[in-house]
Amino acid sequence: MDISLAKTFLAIMGTGTFIEAAQKLNITQTAVTSRVRSLEAQLCCTLFVRNRSGAKLTREGEVFAKYALALVQTWENAQAQLRLPINLSESVHIGADISLWNPIVVNWLNQLTHQHPSITAHTEVAATEKLVEQLQLGNLDAIVVHQPNYYSGLTVEQVAEEKLVHVRSTESALPNLFIDWGADFKNKFDAALPVPRQAALSFNLGPLALKFMLSRGGNGYFRTRVVETYLRSGQLEMVPNSPEFSYPIYVIYRAGQTTSTLKNVISSLKISLDTDEPWVM
Repeated sequence: MDISLAKTFLAIMGTGTFIEAAQKLNITQTAVTSRVRSLEAQLCCTLFVRNRSGAKLTREGEVFAKYALALVQTWENAQAQLRLPINLSESVHIGADISLWNPIVVNWLNQLTHQHPSITAHTEVAATEKLVEQLQLGNLDAIVVHQPNYYSGLTVEQVAEEKLVHVRSTESALPNLFIDWGADFKNKFDAALPVPRQAALSFNLGPLALKFMLSRGGNGYFRTRVVETYLRSGQLEMVPNSPEFSYPIYVIYRAGQTTSTLKNVISSLKISLDTDEPWVM
Protein backbone atom coordinates (compact mmCIF):
# COMPACT_ATOMS: atom_id res chain seq x y z
CA MET A 1 0.00 0.00 0.00
CA ASP A 2 1.15 3.55 -0.76
CA ILE A 3 2.30 5.10 2.53
CA SER A 4 0.86 8.45 1.43
CA LEU A 5 -2.61 6.92 1.68
CA ALA A 6 -2.05 6.02 5.34
CA LYS A 7 -0.60 9.47 6.03
CA THR A 8 -3.64 11.09 4.43
CA PHE A 9 -5.95 8.92 6.52
CA LEU A 10 -4.13 9.97 9.71
CA ALA A 11 -4.18 13.64 8.71
CA ILE A 12 -7.96 13.55 8.26
CA MET A 13 -8.37 11.67 11.53
CA GLY A 14 -6.20 14.25 13.32
CA THR A 15 -7.77 17.40 11.85
CA GLY A 16 -11.35 16.20 11.51
CA THR A 17 -11.87 17.59 7.99
CA PHE A 18 -10.70 16.93 4.45
CA ILE A 19 -9.96 20.63 3.96
CA GLU A 20 -7.63 20.93 6.94
CA ALA A 21 -5.95 17.63 6.03
CA ALA A 22 -5.24 19.01 2.56
CA GLN A 23 -3.71 22.14 4.08
CA LYS A 24 -1.63 20.08 6.47
CA LEU A 25 -0.32 17.84 3.69
CA ASN A 26 0.07 20.77 1.27
CA ILE A 27 -2.05 19.10 -1.41
CA THR A 28 -5.46 19.85 -2.90
CA GLN A 29 -8.72 18.70 -1.35
CA THR A 30 -9.37 16.79 -4.57
CA ALA A 31 -6.14 14.86 -4.01
CA VAL A 32 -7.20 14.04 -0.45
CA THR A 33 -10.58 12.78 -1.66
CA SER A 34 -8.91 10.71 -4.36
CA ARG A 35 -6.52 9.10 -1.89
CA VAL A 36 -9.33 8.22 0.52
CA ARG A 37 -11.33 6.63 -2.31
CA SER A 38 -8.28 4.62 -3.36
CA LEU A 39 -7.67 3.48 0.21
CA GLU A 40 -11.31 2.53 0.74
CA ALA A 41 -11.28 0.58 -2.53
CA GLN A 42 -8.23 -1.39 -1.45
CA LEU A 43 -9.74 -2.12 1.98
CA CYS A 44 -13.23 -2.74 0.60
CA CYS A 45 -14.92 -0.56 3.23
CA THR A 46 -15.88 3.02 4.07
CA LEU A 47 -13.50 4.76 6.47
CA PHE A 48 -15.14 8.18 6.93
CA VAL A 49 -18.61 9.62 7.15
CA ARG A 50 -18.60 13.21 5.89
CA ASN A 51 -21.07 15.85 7.04
CA ARG A 52 -21.20 19.60 7.58
CA SER A 53 -19.12 19.41 10.72
CA GLY A 54 -16.30 17.48 9.04
CA ALA A 55 -15.28 13.85 8.74
CA LYS A 56 -15.96 11.17 11.34
CA LEU A 57 -14.43 7.71 11.46
CA THR A 58 -16.68 4.75 10.76
CA ARG A 59 -16.31 1.57 12.81
CA GLU A 60 -13.98 0.25 10.11
CA GLY A 61 -12.04 3.50 10.21
CA GLU A 62 -11.52 3.17 13.95
CA VAL A 63 -10.22 -0.38 13.47
CA PHE A 64 -7.87 0.71 10.68
CA ALA A 65 -6.46 3.67 12.65
CA LYS A 66 -3.95 1.65 14.68
CA TYR A 67 -2.74 -0.17 11.56
CA ALA A 68 -2.32 3.09 9.64
CA LEU A 69 -0.27 4.50 12.48
CA ALA A 70 1.86 1.34 12.64
CA LEU A 71 2.43 1.45 8.86
CA VAL A 72 3.61 5.06 8.91
CA GLN A 73 5.76 4.52 11.99
CA THR A 74 7.42 1.43 10.50
CA TRP A 75 8.14 3.24 7.24
CA GLU A 76 9.56 6.34 8.95
CA ASN A 77 11.61 4.26 11.38
CA ALA A 78 13.08 2.36 8.44
CA GLN A 79 13.97 5.62 6.70
CA ALA A 80 15.54 6.99 9.87
CA GLN A 81 17.61 3.86 10.46
CA LEU A 82 18.93 3.88 6.90
CA ARG A 83 20.06 7.50 7.32
CA LEU A 84 21.99 6.82 10.53
CA PRO A 85 25.78 7.25 10.56
CA ILE A 86 27.67 3.96 10.59
CA ASN A 87 28.65 4.29 14.27
CA LEU A 88 25.04 4.84 15.43
CA SER A 89 22.45 2.08 15.61
CA GLU A 90 19.31 3.71 17.04
CA SER A 91 17.32 6.86 16.44
CA VAL A 92 14.70 8.67 18.51
CA HIS A 93 12.62 11.81 18.03
CA ILE A 94 11.77 13.76 21.19
CA GLY A 95 9.89 17.00 21.78
CA ALA A 96 9.43 19.54 24.55
CA ASP A 97 6.95 22.27 25.33
CA ILE A 98 8.37 25.76 24.75
CA SER A 99 8.47 26.50 28.47
CA LEU A 100 10.37 23.30 29.31
CA TRP A 101 13.17 22.97 26.78
CA ASN A 102 15.70 24.89 28.87
CA PRO A 103 17.30 23.31 30.80
CA ILE A 104 15.26 20.07 30.85
CA VAL A 105 15.93 18.93 27.29
CA VAL A 106 19.56 20.05 27.47
CA ASN A 107 20.09 17.95 30.60
CA TRP A 108 18.10 15.10 29.06
CA LEU A 109 20.28 15.03 25.96
CA ASN A 110 23.45 15.23 28.02
CA GLN A 111 22.35 12.22 30.07
CA LEU A 112 21.15 10.29 27.03
CA THR A 113 24.36 10.73 25.02
CA HIS A 114 26.43 9.85 28.09
CA GLN A 115 24.49 6.67 28.88
CA HIS A 116 23.63 5.55 25.34
CA PRO A 117 26.11 6.95 22.79
CA SER A 118 24.68 4.68 20.07
CA ILE A 119 21.35 6.55 20.13
CA THR A 120 21.00 9.64 17.96
CA ALA A 121 18.29 12.05 19.06
CA HIS A 122 16.29 14.53 17.00
CA THR A 123 14.56 17.25 19.02
CA GLU A 124 11.61 19.57 18.45
CA VAL A 125 10.38 22.47 20.60
CA ALA A 126 6.78 23.58 20.12
CA ALA A 127 3.46 24.20 21.85
CA THR A 128 1.95 21.18 23.61
CA GLU A 129 -0.91 20.83 21.10
CA LYS A 130 1.54 20.64 18.18
CA LEU A 131 3.73 18.12 20.00
CA VAL A 132 0.77 15.86 20.80
CA GLU A 133 -0.32 15.99 17.17
CA GLN A 134 3.15 15.00 15.98
CA LEU A 135 3.28 12.23 18.59
CA GLN A 136 -0.05 10.80 17.44
CA LEU A 137 1.12 10.90 13.81
CA GLY A 138 4.28 8.99 14.72
CA ASN A 139 6.67 11.87 13.98
CA LEU A 140 7.78 12.01 17.62
CA ASP A 141 8.51 9.16 20.02
CA ALA A 142 8.22 10.99 23.35
CA ILE A 143 7.46 14.50 24.55
CA VAL A 144 7.78 16.41 27.83
CA VAL A 145 4.97 18.78 28.77
CA HIS A 146 3.39 20.29 31.86
CA GLN A 147 -0.28 19.99 30.88
CA PRO A 148 -1.00 16.46 29.60
CA ASN A 149 -4.83 16.33 29.35
CA TYR A 150 -4.54 12.50 29.08
CA TYR A 151 -4.99 12.02 25.36
CA SER A 152 -6.51 8.82 23.97
CA GLY A 153 -3.98 6.20 22.88
CA LEU A 154 -1.10 7.87 24.71
CA THR A 155 0.63 6.97 27.96
CA VAL A 156 1.11 9.90 30.37
CA GLU A 157 3.69 9.56 33.14
CA GLN A 158 4.66 12.20 35.69
CA VAL A 159 8.45 12.48 35.96
CA ALA A 160 8.95 15.54 38.19
CA GLU A 161 7.07 17.70 40.67
CA GLU A 162 8.00 21.36 40.34
CA LYS A 163 6.56 24.53 41.88
CA LEU A 164 6.15 28.04 40.59
CA VAL A 165 7.14 30.50 43.30
CA HIS A 166 6.89 34.28 43.53
CA VAL A 167 10.29 35.97 43.65
CA ARG A 168 11.57 39.51 43.26
CA SER A 169 14.83 41.28 42.63
CA THR A 170 16.60 42.56 45.75
CA GLU A 171 17.60 45.63 43.75
CA SER A 172 14.09 46.62 42.63
CA ALA A 173 10.77 44.83 43.16
CA LEU A 174 9.17 46.49 40.13
CA PRO A 175 8.01 46.15 37.40
CA ASN A 176 5.50 43.28 37.70
CA LEU A 177 6.32 40.45 35.31
CA PHE A 178 3.84 37.83 34.14
CA ILE A 179 5.14 34.62 32.60
CA ASP A 180 2.63 32.46 30.75
CA TRP A 181 3.13 29.02 32.27
CA GLY A 182 -0.01 27.63 30.61
CA ALA A 183 -3.80 27.81 30.95
CA ASP A 184 -3.90 26.01 34.31
CA PHE A 185 -1.45 28.46 35.85
CA LYS A 186 -3.31 31.47 34.45
CA ASN A 187 -6.59 30.28 35.95
CA LYS A 188 -5.01 29.69 39.36
CA PHE A 189 -3.13 33.00 39.20
CA ASP A 190 -6.29 34.97 38.43
CA ALA A 191 -8.19 33.24 41.24
CA ALA A 192 -5.47 33.68 43.88
CA LEU A 193 -3.96 37.11 43.23
CA PRO A 194 -5.65 40.52 43.23
CA VAL A 195 -3.18 42.09 40.78
CA PRO A 196 -4.45 41.69 37.20
CA ARG A 197 -1.83 40.01 35.04
CA GLN A 198 -2.78 42.24 32.11
CA ALA A 199 -1.15 45.16 33.96
CA ALA A 200 2.24 43.44 34.03
CA LEU A 201 4.97 43.03 31.44
CA SER A 202 4.18 39.64 29.92
CA PHE A 203 6.45 36.90 28.59
CA ASN A 204 5.81 33.49 27.08
CA LEU A 205 9.38 32.37 27.73
CA GLY A 206 10.62 31.95 31.29
CA PRO A 207 14.37 32.34 30.61
CA LEU A 208 13.77 35.65 28.83
CA ALA A 209 11.74 37.00 31.78
CA LEU A 210 14.38 35.82 34.25
CA LYS A 211 17.21 37.52 32.36
CA PHE A 212 15.16 40.72 32.20
CA MET A 213 14.47 40.63 35.95
CA LEU A 214 18.11 40.00 36.83
CA SER A 215 19.24 42.96 34.75
CA ARG A 216 16.36 45.42 35.23
CA GLY A 217 14.56 44.32 38.39
CA GLY A 218 11.00 43.17 38.92
CA ASN A 219 8.98 40.32 40.36
CA GLY A 220 7.19 37.27 38.97
CA TYR A 221 6.58 33.53 39.19
CA PHE A 222 9.41 31.17 38.26
CA ARG A 223 10.32 27.50 38.65
CA THR A 224 11.87 26.70 42.03
CA ARG A 225 14.96 24.91 40.73
CA VAL A 226 15.69 27.71 38.27
CA VAL A 227 15.70 30.55 40.83
CA GLU A 228 17.40 28.57 43.60
CA THR A 229 20.90 29.74 42.61
CA TYR A 230 19.84 33.39 42.58
CA LEU A 231 18.07 33.07 45.92
CA ARG A 232 21.24 31.68 47.45
CA SER A 233 23.38 34.48 45.99
CA GLY A 234 21.02 37.18 47.24
CA GLN A 235 20.12 38.51 43.79
CA LEU A 236 16.52 37.39 44.31
CA GLU A 237 14.28 36.88 47.31
CA MET A 238 10.94 35.23 47.93
CA VAL A 239 7.89 37.50 48.05
CA PRO A 240 6.35 36.94 51.52
CA ASN A 241 2.84 35.47 51.84
CA SER A 242 2.55 34.71 48.11
CA PRO A 243 0.83 31.47 47.06
CA GLU A 244 2.81 28.73 45.35
CA PHE A 245 1.52 26.80 42.36
CA SER A 246 2.16 23.16 41.44
CA TYR A 247 3.98 22.69 38.13
CA PRO A 248 4.45 18.95 37.47
CA ILE A 249 6.30 17.68 34.42
CA TYR A 250 5.10 14.73 32.35
CA VAL A 251 6.52 12.52 29.63
CA ILE A 252 4.02 11.27 27.03
CA TYR A 253 4.52 8.45 24.54
CA ARG A 254 2.27 6.21 22.47
CA ALA A 255 0.66 3.35 24.37
CA GLY A 256 2.14 0.00 23.42
CA GLN A 257 5.16 1.53 21.69
CA THR A 258 7.71 1.08 24.48
CA THR A 259 10.70 -0.30 22.57
CA SER A 260 14.01 -0.87 24.33
CA THR A 261 15.30 2.34 22.77
CA LEU A 262 12.37 4.36 24.06
CA LYS A 263 12.75 2.82 27.52
CA ASN A 264 16.39 3.92 27.56
CA VAL A 265 15.41 7.41 26.44
CA ILE A 266 12.77 7.80 29.16
CA SER A 267 15.13 6.33 31.75
CA SER A 268 17.72 8.97 30.81
CA LEU A 269 15.09 11.69 31.26
CA LYS A 270 14.21 10.45 34.76
CA ILE A 271 17.87 10.26 35.78
CA SER A 272 18.49 13.80 34.50
CA LEU A 273 15.59 15.06 36.62
CA ASP A 274 16.47 13.04 39.74
CA THR A 275 18.98 15.49 41.17
CA ASP A 276 18.99 18.27 43.74
CA GLU A 277 21.20 20.44 41.57
CA PRO A 278 19.61 23.79 40.56
CA TRP A 279 18.77 24.34 36.93
CA VAL A 280 21.12 26.81 35.30
CA MET A 281 19.54 28.79 32.47
